[in-house]
Amino acid sequence: MTPPHLPVLLEPVLELLSPQPGLRIVDATVGGGGHAEAIARRLGGAGKLIAIDRDPEMLECAGKRLAPYGSSVRLVHARISHLREVLAGAELDAVDAILFDLGLCSLQLDDPVRGFRFQPAGRPVPLDMRMDRTWGRTAAELLEETEEAELAGLLREGGVPRPRAVARALRSRLPIGDAGELLEAVSTVALPQRSHHPATLVFQALRIAVNDEYRELEQGVEAAVELLRPGGRLAVLSYHSGEDRRIKEIFAREARGCICPPGLPVCGCGRTPRLRLLARGKGPPPEEVLRNPRARSARLRGGERK
Repeated sequence: MTPPHLPVLLEPVLELLSPQPGLRIVDATVGGGGHAEAIARRLGGAGKLIAIDRDPEMLECAGKRLAPYGSSVRLVHARISHLREVLAGAELDAVDAILFDLGLCSLQLDDPVRGFRFQPAGRPVPLDMRMDRTWGRTAAELLEETEEAELAGLLREGGVPRPRAVARALRSRLPIGDAGELLEAVSTVALPQRSHHPATLVFQALRIAVNDEYRELEQGVEAAVELLRPGGRLAVLSYHSGEDRRIKEIFAREARGCICPPGLPVCGCGRTPRLRLLARGKGPPPEEVLRNPRARSARLRGGERK
C-alpha cells in the first residue's frame, strides 16, 4: 500500500496563512493534498479553496482526499504561471492567502514510470520527467534535441558541478531513453562526492529544464503578490538552493519596492513595497526530518500584502 502523503512544515504553514471560515485561499501546487486538506478543514465549508496542480494524476489524487469538503473546494488543472487566468475563471479578483509547495510529492518520486529519479539496478525507468504527461517534451527528447553548449547551461542552472563535462558525456551516449542509461552516462564523469549520489543533481537539473520550473515559479509568485488582498498572506516552500534563491530575491524586491538601479539620486520607477516579510527561510525541526526525511531540505518563506 502507498504510504499517505506527508505535508511538509504543516503547522508553520497553517500559522502563516491563518485559514479561517469564510476566507478565499489558493493552494497553487496541491500535489497529494496534505496542506490543502488541513486548510479546507479550517475553512469549515464556509470559505473557498482553489486547489491547482499541473499534474492531472496528482490533481485526481488530491480530489479524492478533498472530496469530503464538497463545493468549498474547486480543483483546477493548470500551471502556476497561469494563476491570474485561474482566479479570473473562478470570478475572484483577490484572495486571502496563497500557498506554493514547490517540492515533488512522494507519489510522483516513487512512481517508476515518471523517471524523476534513478531506481534500483535492473528496473527500467522511462526518461520522462514531465509533471504533466499530456504536454511538452520528455527528458529523453530534451537530451536528443539540445546542443551541448545549451545543455551545459541548463545543467549549470540546475546546480550540476562540471556541467560542460556532464553535457559532453550525455551527448556522446545518445540516444538516452531510460534513467539507467542516464545514470551510466553520468557515472563516466568524475563528480564531487556528496551526501547524495553524484547523479542526483543531474536528474534534478533535467527535471527543472523539462518543466521550465524556474520561469514557472517566478511568474507564479509574482502574480500571487498582485492577487492578494491587503493583509493577505503568501507562503512558499522550496527544496533546493536554486528555488530558494529566486524566492528570496522576489520577496526582497517586493519588500523593498523600488527597482531602480543603485546610485540614482531619486526613484524613477515609483514602486512601493508590497510585502511585509514574515518567515525567512524556516526549516523543519529535527523530529519532522526523522518522521519524513524528504522534508530535510525544505525552507519556508512568507510575506503579508501591504
